[in-house]
Amino acid sequence: MDTSEIIFSGDTAGIEWRLPVLRFKGSDPKAPKIYIQAALHANELPGTALVHFLCEMLREADAAGRIRSDITIVPHANPIGASQSHFGELQGRFDLGTRTNFNRDFPLISVGDRDTLTEDLDRHGAVDRLKRQLMHMALGCDLVIDLHCDDESLQYAYIDDAFWPEAADLAAALDMEAVLLSDGESSAFEEAVGYAWKHETSEKKTQLPGKLSVTVELRGMRDVYPEMARKDAEGLFTFLAGRGGINAPVALAPFTGPAVPLDNIEMIRAPQAGTVLFHRNIGEQIEEGALLATIITRPGQPDGTIEVRAPQAGLIVTRTSARLVRRRADLMKIACGSASKAARKPGALEN
Repeated sequence: MDTSEIIFSGDTAGIEWRLPVLRFKGSDPKAPKIYIQAALHANELPGTALVHFLCEMLREADAAGRIRSDITIVPHANPIGASQSHFGELQGRFDLGTRTNFNRDFPLISVGDRDTLTEDLDRHGAVDRLKRQLMHMALGCDLVIDLHCDDESLQYAYIDDAFWPEAADLAAALDMEAVLLSDGESSAFEEAVGYAWKHETSEKKTQLPGKLSVTVELRGMRDVYPEMARKDAEGLFTFLAGRGGINAPVALAPFTGPAVPLDNIEMIRAPQAGTVLFHRNIGEQIEEGALLATIITRPGQPDGTIEVRAPQAGLIVTRTSARLVRRRADLMKIACGSASKAARKPGALEN
């Protein structure tokens, strides 16, 4: 395993950021090149734990001469976000300087323009330099895996239609409970990589066999445990072996969970501010009209609560950990068999 650092200056005097990068050299130049990063949202740490155990497995495979692919791993992809502590709480999702989500506003370019990402970097701010360095590394590869987590959540992934159903092997290997088929219309990291591949030629591609760019949601923020991380690492190792990156036996059961387009996701939001009392949990199949939560809007008053009910039947994929919410705060995501009647812009479900 080769370890290096990408060093770039901050936006104030005396500050510089160091981004550790781990690399394994493969034996087969025809094998798919692999890029894995974790904690782009700096406080989402299940992926960093997974990578720790995955590297242990890869070092053993490397010593035995079983690694076929060049593998690049960034265990914690956001040193800037990791430094942002506000009143004792880590703020890893948004850059406090620009209010921008660290997983938005990646450049939408053709893969042929990859090298322009790192040209004249000094004209960009630190966050944009970080994003350009990450994307430059990813676009040199064929399989790109961005490890995230949700708040309270099942194991699921956002997978562009262009990679489905070929990517069902990843869903099976990581024992996912749902797949959300994205529309490729946001500037998030995995969709920006997919955009670059789709626009390699003047005619936009709609299928990208042999390629994959995916956001994996490794359950919830608090699901950082050694047994979970090791199991997920074993699953990802199996996926890489199945794609020809590692010489290892592969036995995968088929993925049997729901795979639904983003238009079929019901975003359950709080109609008013208040204290949330949840009646249903993640992983439950619910019917249309099911009582999901009660919100105490006027504590102690006879008319001080409102009910939140399911607009249609489906699987509860995520739930907020907050119990005091603002009006229109996200409460749940429910994967459904039919499109939501709520208006939705193309792109990401959340900011």
